Amino acid sequence: MGLIWFAIYLVTFVASLYALVEAVRTPAAAFEVMDKQTKKLWVILTGAATALSGLGVFTERGFLLIACVVVTLIYLLDVRPAVKGVDNGRNNGPYGPW
Repeated sequence: MGLIWFAIYLVTFVASLYALVEAVRTPAAAFEVMDKQTKKLWVILTGAATALSGLGVFTERGFLLIACVVVTLIYLLDVRPAVKGVDNGRNNGPYGPW
């Protein structure tokens, strides 16, 4: 049973780390344009989710694992697709910049 929980902690950690990297890379203006919360808030939330899920991986204590999963899924399934579509005025074609 311990191996299953370790796998859950590890998957949550990797997903939340990916969400954190994407939140940091996304321009702050994209969050405002798409009427999402601020970039600062999402970086803090995904950073906390990464730290807490990392704690679960390295110490085998999943403190607030459900909250980490919820924050990560909200960012990856709702916020990221919305802000990814904002190109900040760049002239991009279907295959990249012109």
